[in-house]
Amino acid sequence: MDVIRRSLVALTLLVGGCVENPITGERELGFVSMAQQIAIGEQQYLPAQQMQGGRYRVDEALTGYVQAVGARVAAASGVELPYEFVVLNNSVPNAWALPGGKLAVNRGLLTELSNEAELAAVLGHEIAHAAGRHGAKSIERGMVSQAVLVGVAVGAADSEYAGTALGVAQTAAGLINQKYGRDAEREADYYGTRFMARAGYDPHAAVTVQQKLLALSERGETSWIEGLFASHPPSAERVANNRALVETLRAEGFQGGEFGAQAYQDALRPLRSDADAYAAYDGARRALAEDRRGDAEARIEEALRLQDREAAFHGLRGDLRLAQSRYDDARINYDRAIERNDGYFAYFLGRGIARARLGAADAAEADLTRSLALLPSAAAYAELGRLAEAAGDHDRAVRYYLTAGQSGSATGQAARTRALTLDLPRRPERYLEAQLSRDAAARLILQVSNPTPVDLADVTVAVETVGQDGARRAYRRTLPALDAGSSRLVLVTEGAAEVLDARAVPVAARVAN
Repeated sequence: MDVIRRSLVALTLLVGGCVENPITGERELGFVSMAQQIAIGEQQYLPAQQMQGGRYRVDEALTGYVQAVGARVAAASGVELPYEFVVLNNSVPNAWALPGGKLAVNRGLLTELSNEAELAAVLGHEIAHAAGRHGAKSIERGMVSQAVLVGVAVGAADSEYAGTALGVAQTAAGLINQKYGRDAEREADYYGTRFMARAGYDPHAAVTVQQKLLALSERGETSWIEGLFASHPPSAERVANNRALVETLRAEGFQGGEFGAQAYQDALRPLRSDADAYAAYDGARRALAEDRRGDAEARIEEALRLQDREAAFHGLRGDLRLAQSRYDDARINYDRAIERNDGYFAYFLGRGIARARLGAADAAEADLTRSLALLPSAAAYAELGRLAEAAGDHDRAVRYYLTAGQSGSATGQAARTRALTLDLPRRPERYLEAQLSRDAAARLILQVSNPTPVDLADVTVAVETVGQDGARRAYRRTLPALDAGSSRLVLVTEGAAEVLDARAVPVAARVAN
């Protein structure tokens, strides 16, 4: 029924025909309705935020300031959407928009801007992406090329996402990391600048932002390459286009306008005062990723000395203690992180793992479940699998492991292997394929296939035949080894002319050591 429902959704969208672009007024081919765009944005907004560090919580007033600027520019767009704006706790300079008007800007980008008008230019650009259906067009291009709704949460318009939890996170990642084409970037620059000018900002800020981005790209700034440049590549052409547009706007009567330099500096003052703390934190993250634990510890302590209210600093110290197998200390640090921010998945995930290692299974499961509600992850499902396995509930453990295994990460692949290790010996017929045929000499041949990603050993298949005389005969054929993704042919009988019927069923196998 799920396949049928998806097919009907796809068919409904494919006959959608033409729609009017909300910002250009032009008719264009469109399959994803505005209601569906809004549903996609709402469905993907939380996981998208979680994957990018979660919301910045140390200074909630900064988020309020960004929201006010964003609302002002959005109102000037003339396109009514349920706009939302958040500041993410991420040092990488970036901003993105989901379909339906759900936008985010990283604190790392805010510290690079000089005034409120530059912020309005960034937000105007992202508003234009959302209002101009650019995300929807990307979805539609994928639909047309594949003729199905693969990996896109369009079905969420009228029901819960039917895919796995990991699929939700993967869809969100695809939407916020997509690269827009030159036409979409040009259109977002054009209309975003018009939006900010209508909102009362000096449109020249759109030029200075592009000049800044171009200069940074020419210097090869790594953080920018990882962030805004990846999805919004700057160019001299974009600078020139924005400069020409400003002249056009001046001629249309948009003289002057606000820059809001002082207001911006006032709003950014608390964040800028924590610059050294976040620099230490970023260094600690790099050191821990490279297993330089001494350096990581020193930098974490420096960050906490400078700013104790940042949950991410306590959470990272919890990660370090977890890596050191100091599980009770890890739990304490995750407690502190959650006290400061109870809306970020990683702190519950880390505390769940720490509690599991301490033998507090019920508390661990509660934390892991809370983590999954915020962001489905292979790590949480894998840990729930370990808890279920330790409790002797192998069926539940296998379900958790297989869900984790849908991730291509090392954690996901290890979980899938564990699921097969537990389940394949009990139910080899679920995973292995056995087919019978006759060769040119009328001999009965068995083909055994291993479509799993793991090597197997001691693979046994039971074969039963029914002869012309009605007699039933049973055979067993065992393969000492069967590699992942491979097939083997095995002779069953020397002659099969007398066989009227035959069936083969895998009855034993195990994952090779």
